[in-house]
Amino acid sequence: MENNSMTNSQIELVARMVMEAMNQGKGTDKGYMVPVGVSARHVHLTQEHVEVLFGEGYHLTKKKELMGGQFASNELVTIVGLKLRAIENVRILGPVRKKSQVEISSTDAIKLGVKAPIRESGNVAGSAPIALVGPKGALYLKEGCIVAKRHIHMSPKDAAATGLHDGDVVSVKADNERGTVFNHVQIRVDESFTLEMHIDTDEANAAKIATGDTVRIINGE
Repeated sequence: MENNSMTNSQIELVARMVMEAMNQGKGTDKGYMVPVGVSARHVHLTQEHVEVLFGEGYHLTKKKELMGGQFASNELVTIVGLKLRAIENVRILGPVRKKSQVEISSTDAIKLGVKAPIRESGNVAGSAPIALVGPKGALYLKEGCIVAKRHIHMSPKDAAATGLHDGDVVSVKADNERGTVFNHVQIRVDESFTLEMHIDTDEANAAKIATGDTVRIINGE
């Protein structure tokens, strides 16, 4: 008669293998993977300001389609901060908006000598002043220069899958050699959005992340 009993060491081995398999399963299910788009400095303009910078009757021309009906235009401007510190060849994103806005990184803010607050795009009240120079003219914005708050674009389908809603705030982790955790990441939900987290160049360089890499939502705040 065969002895089918297992030794204590065999039982421990099987138990360890089962636990490891369970943990591996949790690892693949834990969190929600999100592709990253690194957002370089850029400008949004009203049609009035487009014409100030590029001439009467001028309209932005499309270079590349972006999500949500936006596009990178062919048009570039120079942004100028305090003491005439400037950054050239800053791209304009279209279509035109109701308010003009300049989005930069914290490093750009230091270079320009402006105190740009961290804000959600579109929230420019009381933000930093900035000047813009185009081929046909220049304009001064009393407010409008911000460092964009990190955020994740989602479609309603993605939001339903994650159990998140527009305006929620989460933390995400980059599972690379830096292992950076980003807190205070705002969720934005719209039918026109595709799943993507937007961070600026400072954040990407510090975390060693490039466009197309993925991060993982680890919790809601």
